[in-house]
Amino acid sequence: MASDLEIARAARLRPIAEIAARAGIPEDALEPYGRTKAKIGFDFIQQAESRPDGALVLVTGISPTAAGEGKTTTVVGLGDALNAVGQRTMICLREPSMGPCFGQKGGATGGGRAQVVPMEEINLHFTGDFHAITAANNLLAAMVDNHLFWGNALGLDSRRVSTRRALDVNDRALRSIVNGLGGGANGAPREDGFDITVASEVMAVFCLSRDLADLRERLGRIVVGQRRDGSMVTARDLKADGAMAALLRDALMPNLVQTLEGSPALVHGGPFANIAHGCNSVMATRLGLKLADVVVTEAGFGADLGAEKFLDIKCRSAGLWPACSVVVATLRALKMHGGVAKSALDREDVGAVARGMANLSRHVENMRKFGLPVVVGLNRFTSDTDAEFAVVRDTMAERDVETVMCTHWADGAVGATGLARAVLARLGSGALPTLLYPATMPLAEKLRTVAREIYRAADIALPAAVARRLAAFEAAGFADVPVCIAKTQYSFSADPTLMGAPEGHILPIREVRLLAGAGFVVAVCGDIMTMPGLPRVPAAETIGLDAGGRIEGLF
Repeated sequence: MASDLEIARAARLRPIAEIAARAGIPEDALEPYGRTKAKIGFDFIQQAESRPDGALVLVTGISPTAAGEGKTTTVVGLGDALNAVGQRTMICLREPSMGPCFGQKGGATGGGRAQVVPMEEINLHFTGDFHAITAANNLLAAMVDNHLFWGNALGLDSRRVSTRRALDVNDRALRSIVNGLGGGANGAPREDGFDITVASEVMAVFCLSRDLADLRERLGRIVVGQRRDGSMVTARDLKADGAMAALLRDALMPNLVQTLEGSPALVHGGPFANIAHGCNSVMATRLGLKLADVVVTEAGFGADLGAEKFLDIKCRSAGLWPACSVVVATLRALKMHGGVAKSALDREDVGAVARGMANLSRHVENMRKFGLPVVVGLNRFTSDTDAEFAVVRDTMAERDVETVMCTHWADGAVGATGLARAVLARLGSGALPTLLYPATMPLAEKLRTVAREIYRAADIALPAAVARRLAAFEAAGFADVPVCIAKTQYSFSADPTLMGAPEGHILPIREVRLLAGAGFVVAVCGDIMTMPGLPRVPAAETIGLDAGGRIEGLF
């Protein structure tokens, strides 16, 4: 069986101007990056703003397992299928981080016959967006230390600097560091640390900005630290916002690529819904809605993380709302949630599927709390049986939810036609925006609401020091912002070993961070890290070049 990379290489890619024309984008609106990818200019984006919006479809999934679920693959397959049945459709995806590419998750461009391409370029440097975000973040960090070195006219307390450095590679050794060593010429030593680029506030600002002016305004609001009296110092106070915006100018233009079947795809913005808000950029989503009848987008990891943040953070900020949600699962993953070891997934186990349905059912229930019509998409594997599928179909039918078996990995658009028709049947059902909590709710209660309503926790554990920080954020004028919970993606709880649908647990909140520019508060829970580490055997060990200089080992 051909690998994803081999399938991608065998495809004949169309010139990017041809893909743009299919999406209604004139060639003079493109900033080409080679033959098969391009950025879309701001002038065209502004002109498109006057057009009516198409329908937005949100693809999410169950709690991820080692068996794989194929959420991005489903986004691509569904988008191709909608185009095939005559709906003018665009796909909006997040850009992959190099961290998981070289770690254990691999790339994020779909798989099999349902991929966005060029696969190697998108999964690695692409158009350089993440490098620009890393540079802007680290420029701000450098300007903080430079300000401290040259007299600290703003009175910034070096013990209360909140800006961290960033790198788009998993490196646990950089989580906590001491900088400024080596003598007075190198500045005063202080504790510091690195986050992976996609978890940085600059990434969140980038993804939520509507245009260049909004970008600079948000960058200026980033809080870099506090004075001794507790007052906040911002990037604008340091006069760093202009240079940061200059570094991000070209990156902010959405990236246009294509699927293997020639559907236009906007791949722009950051992943990692376990430690960030995990959505593609507002600019890309809004542009897609102006250009297409239907836009298919995704939110990272399970619906408890990515979808909740998509709705409560991105949609609240950007004035968007999906018309339908697709929850993706596989029978293999459901069996793992039902207690089956990965090595035994090829054997039929109807009982394990029934037990694992608790996880899928809860994600579906959660999507309905937001008022969304739901369709379940099951990615088919050769080991799946009709009896196992019947468990899912019948359980979901009891909840008036349709389940569609999909084969787009193997068959492309044809394999997702049933899912496309099920989604189209629900686009006119009138999804009414139902946010989980009002902006006026206190921050601690927002966290408690997400924990209880989405994770089914009994309560949150909020240490006194963390509660005081939340109170300080509210006193500083940030009481009305949404919350972004960073926790393990593998469980509804903060314990990655609790699979299925645990309830009655306590969500331990370790620390909270104010992202004033992005406009939300992050709560870090349990053992989750905002700078991941590499596994014992990282994927980087098998990636290289063949004799002809082509990349090998990327998946």
